[in-house]
Amino acid sequence: MPQTQIIKTQKFSWLNVLNASEKEISYLKKKFKFNQFDLNDSYAHKHAQRPKINIQSNYIFLVLLFPVYNRKTREIVPAEMDIFITKDHLITIHYDQLNVLKSFFTTCQKEKNDRDLYFNDNPAILLYEILERLYVSLLPMTDHISEDINAIEKNIFAGKERAMVKEILVVKRNIVYFRKIMQFHRNILKNFIKLQLKLFNKQEGKIDNYYSDLFDHVYTIWDILENYQQTINALEDTNSALVTFKLNDIMRTLTIFSVIVFPLTLIASIFSMTDMKYMPFIGSFMDFWKIVGIMIVASVFMYTYFRYKKWI
Repeated sequence: MPQTQIIKTQKFSWLNVLNASEKEISYLKKKFKFNQFDLNDSYAHKHAQRPKINIQSNYIFLVLLFPVYNRKTREIVPAEMDIFITKDHLITIHYDQLNVLKSFFTTCQKEKNDRDLYFNDNPAILLYEILERLYVSLLPMTDHISEDINAIEKNIFAGKERAMVKEILVVKRNIVYFRKIMQFHRNILKNFIKLQLKLFNKQEGKIDNYYSDLFDHVYTIWDILENYQQTINALEDTNSALVTFKLNDIMRTLTIFSVIVFPLTLIASIFSMTDMKYMPFIGSFMDFWKIVGIMIVASVFMYTYFRYKKWI
């Protein structure tokens, strides 16, 4: 259901739009005179847009993606947040996936002390508070990936290599998706710091100081993902080596077994021939047991030979 929420203060207002429909987009166009192309991007929520930043004469428009973990599919998917920021307004548009954002808005809406704290400057500072919470909320997700990696490592060396093939692919997919979502954040933040000067000239240094903290969060998350990617690649190589080793060991055992059994098959085939007038042992006393004895001697010889060569 579409929902529009607003917090008004003497300094500026925060308009939070959930599940925007055509009605909400039309209202934003009429009220704030936003560019139609930017409004179209903020309404294209069926598929997450690529991250972007755009500046107009009276506002800055941003599209940011944040990873969200789907517990049912065990997949990390992108959640889009569209932002319009003016001198007097911060407008966030999202689609009911970012619980941290919804919780922060509710807190500011209900608690006067929080409103006084976060609404005493300008919209760019409030945007910093929102992004800071969103970035911090990603750290438990990286912890979850770390736990999955540790479980995979433990199971690999517990003899569960086959079961871990799928688990490794699941974790690798999530790391790739996570990195794909986060890779543009640094550039977006850098460009925003430059572009916001046209809107908030008076507080250039202050906003730079605030947003430098966000760079630290982004770099930390990126470094963690880099480390995880290297670790899971190493575990995949280890798991593949163990699976290949076990497969080769099985093939070697089957080959040795077939070679040991081969003399038995050969002797049985020879003595099963008919119309062999001069076949040895056939028709003599205890001919069956003589042939069985020959088979046993041949098998013992082959087995002893393989043991001597240390092939088994």
